This record gives sequence, structure tokens and C-alpha cells, in this order.
Amino acid sequence: MSEQQSPDAHRTTTVEDGRFCSARCSCGWRGPARRARSKARADADAHSTAP
Repeated sequence: MSEQQSPDAHRTTTVEDGRFCSARCSCGWRGPARRARSKARADADAHSTAP
């Protein structure tokens, strides 16, 4: 039997730190620091849709 994750299993957000922005997830994952918020959001989207 396979374990199914709820849709809320990965809740991502972006966090600003000075000139940089990074993506973070409720599962503990952290994306790289980016200067462009759009790239941090793309990192978060890629993480939340990854298998």
C-alpha cells in the first residue's frame, strides 16, 4: 500500500534577507538565495510540484 500525501504536505513561501530572497517549505527544504524574487518563487513552485 502506498502512502498518499495531502495537498498541504508542501507549503512554500519566500523569505527576504537583505538583498536576497529564498524559498522555504514546511517540510524543511530551503532553496538557494536569489536576488530576483521571481526566481525564488520559481524554485518554490518547482519544489512543490516535484514528485
